[in-house]
Amino acid sequence: MSTRPRRPAAPAPSASSQRRYRRPRKDPVRLVAHQALRAVQERDAYANLVLPPLLAKARRAGELDARDAALATELVYGALRHQGTYRAVLAACVDRPLDRVDPPVLDVLVLGTHQVLGTRIPSHAAVSTAVELARSVLGDGRAKFVNAVLRKVARHGLEEWLAQIAPEWERDPEGYLSVVHSHPRWVVSALWDALGGDRAGIEALLAADNQRPGVTLAARPGRTTAGELLRGGSGGAGAGAADGEGEGELAAGRWSPYAVRLAHGGDPAALAAVRDGRAGVQDEGSQLTALALAAAPLGGGPDARWLDLCAGPGGKAALLAGLAAERGALLVAAEKQPHRARLVARALAGTPGPYQVITADGTRPPWRPGTFDRVLADVPCTGLGALRRRPEARWRRRPQDLARLGPLQRELLRRALESARPGGVVAYVTCSPHLAETRAVVADVLHRPPAGLAAEPLDARPLLPGVPGLGDGPGVQLWPHLHGTDAMHLTLLRRTR
Repeated sequence: MSTRPRRPAAPAPSASSQRRYRRPRKDPVRLVAHQALRAVQERDAYANLVLPPLLAKARRAGELDARDAALATELVYGALRHQGTYRAVLAACVDRPLDRVDPPVLDVLVLGTHQVLGTRIPSHAAVSTAVELARSVLGDGRAKFVNAVLRKVARHGLEEWLAQIAPEWERDPEGYLSVVHSHPRWVVSALWDALGGDRAGIEALLAADNQRPGVTLAARPGRTTAGELLRGGSGGAGAGAADGEGEGELAAGRWSPYAVRLAHGGDPAALAAVRDGRAGVQDEGSQLTALALAAAPLGGGPDARWLDLCAGPGGKAALLAGLAAERGALLVAAEKQPHRARLVARALAGTPGPYQVITADGTRPPWRPGTFDRVLADVPCTGLGALRRRPEARWRRRPQDLARLGPLQRELLRRALESARPGGVVAYVTCSPHLAETRAVVADVLHRPPAGLAAEPLDARPLLPGVPGLGDGPGVQLWPHLHGTDAMHLTLLRRTR
């Protein structure tokens, strides 16, 4: 018999080694939401442009149904609107500065925090789905980090967290509002100055910015009416049963006679009137500024030539073109960017009257001075009045943008006044209530107008009949919390010589 010592038996495998590796569960809702957030953060994309194609692709693949798509949309927009608050919470749960957390990991954390603190998803499910998402897109190692952080987040509700992380109102009111309502401090300060109100007013405005906006349509004059839309498209070219998809979901607008609201949300493209261009998606505040210009009293002379100086993407131009056609007037829609000019042409196609779409820079107009009776100058701005629709803009804009945009806004208003004939009317419009983009621009141009030109303000308030809370005039400022519109500013000026 051999005396060779026997080889020791191998140790029994541990319980952990016996466990088989489990692949992460694919969750199309969270994957689409994360892809959209990454596009917004990495490429400065806008959620309203990148999310619909992602949803459509997933639905074509059979990965999402309508309910899943709605959840993905809520997760994306909720995370974007409230990311200021959520990042403050995460800063209290992470052991290093957030700018040292990899951006894709931070996006998963913000998305998970929204599920935990901002939705009715149970906390354990919210954490679990975020961890599975992390495993899918980041790997198991970083998924453990996500799990540890979100478990800390889930220890408290939102109100408890705000009590811990928000500065005291008495010590730092702007800091308090910034954290509680998820707006950058400089935006809080600018909106508060423009509102000129008390604490209740600014809190109502910031809260309204964080609400999902409704969808409003504009019935384009000469192509359809609000009544026809409400009746399910009983008249006009292309009307038919397809319009009935929105029947029962439509309601009249509050202020504009051309406005129709999708009362319970939904896809406006489901309406035949939108698909064939008889109506378009347009905020009611935007409609009111165009209607005010069309109704403003001229100082004698004809009413035959109208100009939209910065027409892209074409919502106001389409409304003005229809109104001009009813009076036998011509609308010229000018847009500097060729691709936006094509959007304007698409919006105006089918207008039952004369119009022209031209690619032209409003600061160097190709037409002669004094050519037009009515001029719309809807100038490029920071967009702080549309934060409900583009929540990412609040994090993307900087105070330095005002210094860049201010000279352009002043130059466009001067060229608009030059383009109007004596007695003609100019509407200066911004989708921003920031005083540096509204009153300051108008005051500077009136103080230093183009040579040989003078203008006087018109009281715009009577031209918005039935709309309350328009202030002391002569310009008007609309507000989400007061009027349910974007925060549109309108000043009307009549050229006097």
